[in-house]
Amino acid sequence: MRYIGIKIPAACSRLYNRGALLHTRYMRLTILGSGTSHGIPVIGCRCRVCCSPDPRNQRMRSSLYIEGWAGERAVIDTGPEFRLQAIRAGITKLDGVFLTHAHADHVHGLDDLRPLCFENPIPVYGNPHTLEELGERFSYVFKDTQKGGGKPRITPIAASQPIPIGSITVTPIPVKHGILDILGWKISEQPGVTAVYLTDTSNIPDASLQLIHRPEVAVIGGLRVRPHETHFSFLEALEAAVRIRAQRIYLTHICHDHSHQEIEEFCRRFQEEQGITGPVQPAYDGLELIL
Repeated sequence: MRYIGIKIPAACSRLYNRGALLHTRYMRLTILGSGTSHGIPVIGCRCRVCCSPDPRNQRMRSSLYIEGWAGERAVIDTGPEFRLQAIRAGITKLDGVFLTHAHADHVHGLDDLRPLCFENPIPVYGNPHTLEELGERFSYVFKDTQKGGGKPRITPIAASQPIPIGSITVTPIPVKHGILDILGWKISEQPGVTAVYLTDTSNIPDASLQLIHRPEVAVIGGLRVRPHETHFSFLEALEAAVRIRAQRIYLTHICHDHSHQEIEEFCRRFQEEQGITGPVQPAYDGLELIL
């Protein structure tokens, strides 16, 4: 890349482009991880997907990074690879953490928030059950038993209403994960610029469907082709995204049953059958979406 006759090193080029885009009032979403609870490759597995050289088949635990045009930064879920994901995405600050639920693959990177909260505590939002489990699983964080930088400074906040963070508004969306009541999240920056993130979902109540009608982007959990008791299958996830009339659809929280290329073909056939004009694709780690 060249700018005013000066060659910009490749390592700096991406940072320049990020800044240029965000200063022209764009919101950017980055898929930090697109895998299911065990991640891919799966420990001890020698299947063709786990052994694939295609980097799109290497799926860390599911998480989403949000960047607002005015410099806002937030993340949805802090799974076990959060440290690696944050380094790869260049995360240097967070204005908020939004949790879907308290399963290990969504919260067990919480301690890695420590370098980001030296100056100020980070608010962590979730439903009451999720926050209660955090208090049990990370009891050392909340007990006055240790001083210094040995634990993250976080402020748990029960989420029931839209949460403003600068130019961004993040709204909790109640959904079902089997019998569990968990949260999806709607991210809005200006009228008509809305994304929804619905991982680990097996049912979207009617009241929640009304809250997420016609998003520009839907990132939605689709585990595999075969049905599952607590997760949407590919077809169920895509049908749900069509019901809410999403303009762009991306599957996430994917297991190792299928390669990225196979899921692309599944999505292509669905897109043709439904007559959908916008993209319908599997997400992959590092995918950036500009709204």
